[in-house]
Amino acid sequence: MLNPMFNGAAAMAWLACSLFFLRFWKQSRDRLFGFFALTFALLGGNAVAGALLEVGDERRYYIYVVRLFAFLLILYAIWDKNRAVRRGGG
Repeated sequence: MLNPMFNGAAAMAWLACSLFFLRFWKQSRDRLFGFFALTFALLGGNAVAGALLEVGDERRYYIYVVRLFAFLLILYAIWDKNRAVRRGGG
C-alpha cells in the first residue's frame, strides 16, 4: 500500500525537476539543461513504472536499466558541457 504511494510521490518530484530544467533549457538553449530535463523525465517514468509493477521480484531487473541509462545520460551531459567549455563554445 505504501510502496505505490511513495513511488507516486517520487514520480511527481522527478517530473517537477524535469519541468524546472525544461524551463531553463527553453530560456538558454543550453544542452546541459535539456539533458537534465530528459533525465528527470526518464526517472519520473521509471517511478511510475515502479508503482504499477511489482518490482520486489529480482527477475524484474529491466526496470533498473532505465535508471542506469538516466545516470549515464547525466554523466554524458556533464562531459559534453566540459568539452564545449574547453573548445570555447560553452
